[in-house]
Amino acid sequence: MTGTRPVRWGVLATGGIAHAFAEDLRLIPDDAELVAVGSRSTDAALGFADRHGIARAHGSWQDLAVDPEVDVVYIATPHSAHRAAAALCLEAGKAVLCEKPLTLNLAQAQDLVTIARKRNVFLMEAMWTYVNPAVLRMRELIADGAIGEVRSVHADFGIDVPYDATHRLHDPAQGGGAVLDLGVYPVSFAHLLLGAPDAVSAWAHLNQGGVDDNTGILLGYDSGAVAVLSCSLGTETAQHASVNGTLGRIEFARDFFHAGGFALHRQGHDPEEIRLPDSPGNGYTHEALEVARCLRAGLTESPYVPLDGTLAVMATLDAVRTSIGVRYPGE
Repeated sequence: MTGTRPVRWGVLATGGIAHAFAEDLRLIPDDAELVAVGSRSTDAALGFADRHGIARAHGSWQDLAVDPEVDVVYIATPHSAHRAAAALCLEAGKAVLCEKPLTLNLAQAQDLVTIARKRNVFLMEAMWTYVNPAVLRMRELIADGAIGEVRSVHADFGIDVPYDATHRLHDPAQGGGAVLDLGVYPVSFAHLLLGAPDAVSAWAHLNQGGVDDNTGILLGYDSGAVAVLSCSLGTETAQHASVNGTLGRIEFARDFFHAGGFALHRQGHDPEEIRLPDSPGNGYTHEALEVARCLRAGLTESPYVPLDGTLAVMATLDAVRTSIGVRYPGE
């Protein structure tokens, strides 16, 4: 697309995260306009459209994918459906912002990247951490040598979700388990700072359905660096992260994946609190703005969330699941 008109969004699926994203699009009216919603249920699409003042409600994913008034589709289904939904939209020539993880596994992710590149269509995983202002500032400081060479990364993400076999987080048919839903954040954070690991090991407790509910991950690098990560569905953790270098460290005290700031500890200096302006709404505006920037620039992928990086993360997640013995139906 060209010009400065707002990017016209369609939302595919009508669950909680779709509502949160739709609310945030209203906060950037110069850059985004929500014009359509698609669902497998006509009633659900109509209800979503009514709540958010959307002009067109489609009772199928296909109808949304071919809607000529839509520039880009935000895919908000459970990740077990990401591959099917994203492929449908990409094949129809629609730009796609797909929730994380991009797919269930590397093979599915590679399939989507192949389609996007073959058709020259924009595709981006909605890894909001990578476009978070605090994280971008952290990367600048590290690039400037503020903490020296990064030698270790520690991060955790745990929430308490009591076991329910039908809940998407516990259901293998829906890609359940802590690793894909929560572990994708600390793994992606480690990749951002250290790149793809040379060795992956993991341990997990599996629930009655055969998916992980408490997992520890160790990533090793030939450089000598390490990443120590964890994720859980059984306990609310600090959701902290620390980046430790030869000359100092950076600490995120809470919610590192969409933080508003961090503490910088440099050898020979007093600690500094780095604060960025609060993200408006639910925090999804940064990724929507990045999509708009890329589309206006004629880019088919974001330099902040590159597709090769997404594939590398998926490869690590595959290795973790192999290590802990989690497989999904059809794999």
